[in-house]
Amino acid sequence: MTSFAEITTIGVGGEIARFVEPTTRVGVIEAVEGADEHGLPLCVIGGGSNMLVSDEPFPGVVVRDARRRITVPDEAAPVEGDDRTVHVNAEAGANWDDFVAFTVELGLEGVEGLSGIPGTVGASVVQNIGAYGQEVATSVASVEVWDRETKTTRDLLPADLKFGYRSSALKSSMYQAPATPADRFFPTPRYVVLSVTFALRHSAEGTVGFGQLAKALGVEVGARMATTAIRDTVLEVRASKGMLEDPTRYALPDMADTKREGNVLADLKRLAASGAPAAEDGSGLPAPDWDRHSCGSFFMNPILPEAEAARLPEDAPRFAATLPDGTSGVKTSAAWLIDHAGFHKGFAVGERSAENAPASLSTHHTLALTNRGTATAADVVALAKTIQRGVRERFGVALVPEPVCVGVDLRP
Repeated sequence: MTSFAEITTIGVGGEIARFVEPTTRVGVIEAVEGADEHGLPLCVIGGGSNMLVSDEPFPGVVVRDARRRITVPDEAAPVEGDDRTVHVNAEAGANWDDFVAFTVELGLEGVEGLSGIPGTVGASVVQNIGAYGQEVATSVASVEVWDRETKTTRDLLPADLKFGYRSSALKSSMYQAPATPADRFFPTPRYVVLSVTFALRHSAEGTVGFGQLAKALGVEVGARMATTAIRDTVLEVRASKGMLEDPTRYALPDMADTKREGNVLADLKRLAASGAPAAEDGSGLPAPDWDRHSCGSFFMNPILPEAEAARLPEDAPRFAATLPDGTSGVKTSAAWLIDHAGFHKGFAVGERSAENAPASLSTHHTLALTNRGTATAADVVALAKTIQRGVRERFGVALVPEPVCVGVDLRP
């Protein structure tokens, strides 16, 4: 029986009563509709990179879209005139980094800064993933969804999707308040993504839009660089912070064929080049890198009213941002708050270290909570709550978890 521990990047979670992988568009709709008609708990999962699920058995249906086709409805060659827009359509089950690699190889600009983010295309628009100066929202032309309420398919445009910082109308339908599940649509949104059409630009160069990336490339922010160089450097920077998924997970039976073999092999080579020792099981794979067994960034960067932000220490990071109600606010760094509240890299509950604890902060980055190989969901929850409590006591700031938390309560 499949468990969430086998299909999530953090590697924890209970057994699943029914796990289905539809291979057709109709099959996805029927699986979702069947669960809804029978009143069963429904979880539509992508790459499992943004989920923390309890250790208890899940009594419902977990649907993972097995459709992974990526197509180019437009001609890939530059059109006449100034318009270099190229539309690319990807089915929801396509691996996100497979999609990024495909677009870069095709000579398209727009998502190269989002290289190495685990997950699927479908999940990317729910979360509005972002990194290194790019967000998926800036490249989305439309999203085809199944509306669980009206039982119809719809094409949602960017105005319908209401993209915000790590949010969308899709994600908002799951919550009645931060980290507080809605009564009806949770842990799967009202709108189940079927496919996404992106509007990219035909160009072999992209804009370096983030200071850390510019420094790594040796250029100024705003410089134009080859998209291949931007992608390679993003992967290097993410790897240095332990923010790439562990490619050895694709050797697990339930993860086989969910990412293109060539890209998995490239990821394994990068891991081996980083100095990872060989696994002791004789598989020939690198040993697991426990710093990569995480949900990625576990807490969202808080966006505070200006009066609250003014109470932070002078050296706390501050960036102009917009609050959910549309008023001006200040975004600060969750990683900075965690570190300055006394929770440093490798921190574990109970005065233990990453070497002898089931769960700890990454040894590379304070924003990632990691499974050191034996953790349960309860271990991760205990670590998360300790950090939330400490940051609240030190700074008066409530940290909101970024992952979808199923069966566990991490309300701020």
